[in-house]
Amino acid sequence: MAELWKSLPSWVRNIVVPVLVLVLAWNLLAFVFGVVGALLAFAIKALVVVGIAAAVVVLVKKAARN
Repeated sequence: MAELWKSLPSWVRNIVVPVLVLVLAWNLLAFVFGVVGALLAFAIKALVVVGIAAAVVVLVKKAARN
């Protein structure tokens, strides 16, 4: 691996490789934030559905008493 690295031209080592690393890191970070955001959105939607269901149950019980 060291021989391959040293055989690369200096402009590849100093410019191309860091840019590729930054692009890969950015894509990985975007993927992680996307997954976390999707999970949070799902959790919020699930909580809204549970809240609506609880309100319906309360209203149905209240209507059944009258």
